[in-house]
Amino acid sequence: MAIIHSKIGIIGAGISGIAAAKQLAKYDPMVFEATDCIGGVWKHCSYRSTKLQTPRCDYEFSDFPWTQRDNTNFPTYQEILDYLYSYAQHFDVLKFVNFNSKVVEIKFVGDREMNYFAGSINGEYGSLLTGNPVWEVAVRTNQSETLQWYAFEFLVMCTGKYGDIPSIPNFPQQKGPEVFKGQVLHTLDYSKLDQEASTTLVKGKKVAVVGYKKSAIDLAVECAEANQGPEGQPCTMVVRTLHWTVPHYSIWGLPFYLFYSTRSSQFLHERPNQGLLRSLLCHMLSPLRRAASKLIESYLEWKLPLEKYGLKPEHPFEEDYASCQMAILPDNFFSEADKGKILFKRTSKWWFWEGGVEFEDNTKLEADVVILATGFDAKKKLKAILPDPFRSLLEFPSGMIPLYRGTIHPLIPNMAFVGYLESVSNLHSAEIRCIWLSRLVDDLFKLPSVEKMLEQITQEMEIMKRTTRFYKRNCISTFSINHSDEICEEMGWQSWRKKNLLAEAFRPYNSQDYAEGK
Repeated sequence: MAIIHSKIGIIGAGISGIAAAKQLAKYDPMVFEATDCIGGVWKHCSYRSTKLQTPRCDYEFSDFPWTQRDNTNFPTYQEILDYLYSYAQHFDVLKFVNFNSKVVEIKFVGDREMNYFAGSINGEYGSLLTGNPVWEVAVRTNQSETLQWYAFEFLVMCTGKYGDIPSIPNFPQQKGPEVFKGQVLHTLDYSKLDQEASTTLVKGKKVAVVGYKKSAIDLAVECAEANQGPEGQPCTMVVRTLHWTVPHYSIWGLPFYLFYSTRSSQFLHERPNQGLLRSLLCHMLSPLRRAASKLIESYLEWKLPLEKYGLKPEHPFEEDYASCQMAILPDNFFSEADKGKILFKRTSKWWFWEGGVEFEDNTKLEADVVILATGFDAKKKLKAILPDPFRSLLEFPSGMIPLYRGTIHPLIPNMAFVGYLESVSNLHSAEIRCIWLSRLVDDLFKLPSVEKMLEQITQEMEIMKRTTRFYKRNCISTFSINHSDEICEEMGWQSWRKKNLLAEAFRPYNSQDYAEGK
């Protein structure tokens, strides 16, 4: 079967893939989506109760606002999918998407010397589109045994950090799921169940949910709701690491954005390329930064029964915000706990026994169903299709994927990664990087040298490591405005996007501030 040639290929049709296709539309990109629909994690990893964690207006494309811009509630996952479909249809992006097309292999076929180091580690990259294929991609369509190969000059990876490959804990020998006589599944499996099947799974059953992030919290509430009445069984959350949770975006009557999402609030936080004077000032202002975190913690301890249930984290709130792990609580989470429908078990180690889950303190929890809300393995998903030696380049010693501007790996030629850097709004993060990427491909600016890119990446990683113990999540939430400033400057845009200095200092930034032509 002949190889099909095209300039740009995009792998994945979630938020990032659709954003990339829209920005690169002039090149007629070929988008490969393994399933029969767009939406990514919103389609394939959502429960019936899943909602957006950020206000509606903080999760929209810069040129496609919500029709109803109501920030008083959080959109459901179905509303997000409808919005994404509307966006794709409005900009005629769906014509680029090849559904039921799973990428199973990628080969590097470019000029290794020219593309890999662009001539010299201190030299600049040349044009990305030269007319010569750099990557060949094998695609299996509709479970066919036949592979179709495609050749591209540039490849955009949008497979995302979540979904597809679950992260499963390691267990001692003879203490894994194989010894448990009940049912074990991951949230990825649970999300595939319809309402009737998911209710049947947990109703009247002793359920253990392992985890304490957003997916685990939502799942515990669904389990509790299915077990109302005297016959209902409680759901037990097995908690290894506690995280701060918030009931809404208001702290002691103040809007939450004042603490972290304005230019003035982020001025208190360390950022890359800040210089000696700025570093000294940041150090002098560190008490204000800690005070902001303490103020939020005091509100959450007052508002929520954290001490009662032993759910107060030992680390500062700022560390969860800086690692994009702050979860919005469902309204009835603690009311279900008060009714005894949600229980909590703190532990650092656990394993299976035939009747349920056992803990390091030698106590046992009887269970009929154990659901693992233990996250996903994004790197394994990438490593499964990337060839050597590039597969080995996905990790720095820090454990994070080293990406310049959250998009370009300096040592992987003619390839971009969108959706692997986290911020408060991952949609905005993906869109502005796709805008930046389209201008890079258009040759409107050049990448700096490999050396300078690695230096920038290292700076960002070191800041994350100093800010939070959960730095491996690769989150830029405490310096996101500065990150966008640098992207704008590289594109030749004005970095300060507000109409006046007062708004610049105290109003939150969102995608509307980065509309083209503004």
